[in-house]
Amino acid sequence: MSDARQAIAAARTAGANGGSPELDAANAAITRAEDHLQAGEYTRARLAAMQAKHHAAAALASTHHAADAPTPLPD
Repeated sequence: MSDARQAIAAARTAGANGGSPELDAANAAITRAEDHLQAGEYTRARLAAMQAKHHAAAALASTHHAADAPTPLPD
C-alpha cells in the first residue's frame, strides 16, 4: 500500500490534480484498500492498492504527455 501512496504523491507532485480521472480513481482505490485492511480483508486490500498504483501511474503518465505536447502556434 505504501507503493500506491507514493505513486499518488508522485502524480500530484508532477501536476495531476483532483480533476484528473485517473488520480480520482487512484484516490478511490486507496480508500477502498484502507477500508479492506481495517476489515481484515487482506487480499482485497492488496488488490485495491494495486489498482491505486496503476491509476496513479496512469495519472503520472498523462501529466508527462501533457508536458511534452507541442505548444500551439499563435494565429
